[in-house]
Amino acid sequence: MIPDEARTLLEERRAQLEETARTNEDATAVVELDQARIGRLSRMDAMQSQAMSAEIKRRNERELKAIAAALERLDNEEYGECIACGEEISDARLRANPVATVCIDCAEGRR
Repeated sequence: MIPDEARTLLEERRAQLEETARTNEDATAVVELDQARIGRLSRMDAMQSQAMSAEIKRRNERELKAIAAALERLDNEEYGECIACGEEISDARLRANPVATVCIDCAEGRR
């Protein structure tokens, strides 16, 4: 994959995740205990929604770290090189998963 193409894909995905994080901030706020304002079932729904939002936030943060690492590999001209065997990662794999660090053979344990 052309480094500029990879950088564009990674930066676009980073922007999407950052936008999601901004819009998701209120959803992870603490659920109030005031049952006079909301019923028990509504509070349980709110707590479940909060837990789901927190997990989305954790996943997004993990993906943002992977994107930062991929951009660093691009800067160091190491992008697209399998960290396990040193072979090139296929363009198709990098287009499907621009943060991939291992080739398909190493990912599937064939090497």
